Amino acid sequence: MTEIAERAGRREWVGLVVLTIPALLASMDLSVLFMAAPWLSADLEPSGTQLLWIMDVYGFLMAGLLITMGSLGDRIGRRRLLLAGAVAFGAASLLAAYATTPETLIAARALLGIGGATLAPSTLSLIRGMFHDPNQRRAAIGVWTAAFTGGVAVGPIIGGLLLEHFWWGSVFLINLPVMVLLLIVGPLLLPESRNPGHGGIDVASAVLSLAAVLPVIYGIKEIAADAAVSALAVAAIVAGVVLGVVFVRRQRSLDDPMIDVRLFRSPAFSAAVVTNAAVTFGTAGMGAIAVQYVQVVLGIRPFTAALWMLPTVGGTIVGIAVANLLARRIAPGVVVGIGAAVAALGFALVAMTVEVDSAVGVVIACYTVLVSGVGMAASLVIDLILGSAPPERSGSAAATSETAGELGAATGIAVLGSVAVAVYGDSLRQSVDGATEAATGSLGGAVAVADTLPAGEAEALLEAARVAFTEGFTVTAAVGAVVLAIVALTATVALRRRPVAVAVPE
Repeated sequence: MTEIAERAGRREWVGLVVLTIPALLASMDLSVLFMAAPWLSADLEPSGTQLLWIMDVYGFLMAGLLITMGSLGDRIGRRRLLLAGAVAFGAASLLAAYATTPETLIAARALLGIGGATLAPSTLSLIRGMFHDPNQRRAAIGVWTAAFTGGVAVGPIIGGLLLEHFWWGSVFLINLPVMVLLLIVGPLLLPESRNPGHGGIDVASAVLSLAAVLPVIYGIKEIAADAAVSALAVAAIVAGVVLGVVFVRRQRSLDDPMIDVRLFRSPAFSAAVVTNAAVTFGTAGMGAIAVQYVQVVLGIRPFTAALWMLPTVGGTIVGIAVANLLARRIAPGVVVGIGAAVAALGFALVAMTVEVDSAVGVVIACYTVLVSGVGMAASLVIDLILGSAPPERSGSAAATSETAGELGAATGIAVLGSVAVAVYGDSLRQSVDGATEAATGSLGGAVAVADTLPAGEAEALLEAARVAFTEGFTVTAAVGAVVLAIVALTATVALRRRPVAVAVPE
């Protein structure tokens, strides 16, 4: 007789809310400074390199430490790690809000990254332990996914609202009340869970995991920023891959590894991890280009542009809800394939319909189709990853999922961003004789060059640059459509054997 999983009650669902808000904030802090950059630059006067570190160090350390923190939670207790992370995240937020020098803000953002690395896998692995019924767990992970993926879009909106009334440091202070609430109600609502068989953390593995992930992300971001493949970027990626191989070999030799690489022997686990990376590859790369298109090509102010992105958050939520309903009757892996196919359709719609003078509503409608498909695929992929791993390894599995997503996003921004820049530069050179390197390098560069030209020449250059950028946008969308179509096919084939969860009677 099939054992019926224990169903979660009111306490677990309230606990889910407690876990979702920190995940939302950890995600928001990846993008909340986008709006504040001009204000903090005027106040702290950072150099160009310092400003890049202020923006990037949070994501770097968060991505690099996810594996270590997920494994640490398995050992010392996921709730204990979450609460410790809340203290670190709150303290770092306070330090960042009142930073008076660029160096202080960089250090504060680094500490925020360390705290954020504890929040994401801890919240996800605790959900895995709180919701045993497959349907309830899938719904809970869907809520978490909506918060974590939506946070990147919500960050600029919240930042824009605060900057209209307060100073730039206020974008960090919103973290404090949530962390205090987590510290108060967390011990009351969240169960502690750990793997009692684990020993201490292997320091060499922790160092290797960080040393493997950081160079890869750094190299990818350098390629994206320069729109060119430099020797330094390639060397960083190669070094990271080599260290990653060393890390995997060490895990195989340990009795108590940080990540049980044997999990990848499961085709379902491996396919779900790869699918997670592939989905974020397409959406992250496209998102960065879409924001520039709305702001610069269509001429919409940053805060208004951020508000226009709200329907995309709703589309993600709708996609997650539809996926959870379908997964009750269709194998989850098939639903993942359907979601990827819907995302591919969204990319194709952008490629076929967006023009230099398109209405912003048309662009957002196409993009909402895209993110709805992503929502369908993302939450179920995460559920498949967690469900394929034993409960005692839930922290490591959650960290693996998040790390795959971070690497996929960084790669997507680099690859798709490079495609867009290459098409833009080639198109502008063909339409404007003698276009300078600054103008063909980026749309922002063309705007800067136009400011130095007579009115007629400036307008001609800007119009050509907008047309060229739009062409790069649509070509990149076509590439994304092909990538997601391949993901849809391979995910359906690789994950189709995962059974439909048996619905438990109410």
